[in-house]
Amino acid sequence: MEEIGFLGLGIMGKAMSMNLLRHGFKNFSWLFSSLSMENLKILPSDGGLGLEFWRDSLLEEELVGFDHLESVLFELEWGFPECDELVKHGATIGETPAAVIKKCKYTIAMLSDPAAALSVVFDQHGVLEQICSGKGYIDMSTVDAETSSKISEAITAKGGHFLEAPVSGSKKPAEDGQLVILAAGDKALYEAAVPAFDVLGKKSFFLGQVGNGAKMKLVVNMIMGSMMNAFSEGLVLADKSGLNPQTLLDVLDLGAIANPMFKMKGPSMIQSSYPPAFPLKHQQKDMRLALALGDESSVPMPVAAAANEAFKKARSMGLGDLDFSAVHETVQSSKGSS
Repeated sequence: MEEIGFLGLGIMGKAMSMNLLRHGFKNFSWLFSSLSMENLKILPSDGGLGLEFWRDSLLEEELVGFDHLESVLFELEWGFPECDELVKHGATIGETPAAVIKKCKYTIAMLSDPAAALSVVFDQHGVLEQICSGKGYIDMSTVDAETSSKISEAITAKGGHFLEAPVSGSKKPAEDGQLVILAAGDKALYEAAVPAFDVLGKKSFFLGQVGNGAKMKLVVNMIMGSMMNAFSEGLVLADKSGLNPQTLLDVLDLGAIANPMFKMKGPSMIQSSYPPAFPLKHQQKDMRLALALGDESSVPMPVAAAANEAFKKARSMGLGDLDFSAVHETVQSSKGSS
C-alpha cells in the first residue's frame, strides 16, 4: 500500500495526508472545494486554451461574478494554498477524483458531510468513473449508515472494494497520528489498509458490516457533543456563582470525570477563544445524524436533543466555522442577557 490517493484536504485530510507522506507513503491528492465538483460538473476540458477559456466559461455559466473572478483564476492557475505544503513533501495534486482513482490502487476520502461524500463518488469526474476490480475505496468521512451503504453498493457494483473508516479525534490527534479508526466493510481491504491506519491512528477497530463504523462514530460524537454542552454550562455556572473557572478545571482534572477534552478545550473556552479543530457546524451535523439513528432504533435521547438545539443556536449566531467548543457562547450569551 505504498501509493495512496487522498480526496479532501480540509483540517483533517491535510493533517492525515502529511502523516502518510512523512512515513514514506506516496500521495496523490485532490482538494474538495466549491471550484472542484461544482464547476467540473458543468465545464468541459479547457482543450489546452488555459486561463482565457476558464475566464469565458466561468462567466458564461455564471459560476462566479466579476468581483471573484481574479481570485478564482489565480487558484486555477496556481492551485490552492492548502496543497502547497503537501506538494513540498512530495504529493501530487490530481485534477479530479476520477484522476486520483485511476492512478491509485487504494484511495482514502475524508470529506465534510454526506452530501460531499456522495458528490465525490456519483458526480461527473467522480470516483465511479474509474473504480474497478482491484481498486479499493476507503471513506473516512463521518456520514450516516445509509450514505455509507449507498456508496458501498455503488463501488462494489463496479467491482471495487469498499471500507468505511470514520475516525474519533480532531486536528491535533490527526497531526500526531493518534486517531481512533472505526472500520467496517471489506475485511481484506481493512487488512491491506492497516499499515496506513497504523500511521494515522493509535488504534483501529474492525466492526463488521458496512454501516457499523458510521453508527459507532455517530454514537461517540453524540456523547462528545452532549458532554461539551454540560461542560459549557458548568464553566458559566462556576463563573456566575463567584468561582474561578480555572479552579473548576483543576478540580475536574483530578476527579473521576477527568478527560482530555476538558483539559484541552477548557483553558481556551475561559478566554472565549475557539480555534477550529473540529468545526461546530460538523458537530451539529453529527448530532442531527445521531438523533436520526435514535429515531430508527426507537431510543429516546432527550439530552442529545437538547445539545443539538444548543449547537443549532450557535450556528444561528454565526459560530459554525469555529471549534465546536464555541457552543459555550450560547450559555455565555444567556448569562449576559439575564
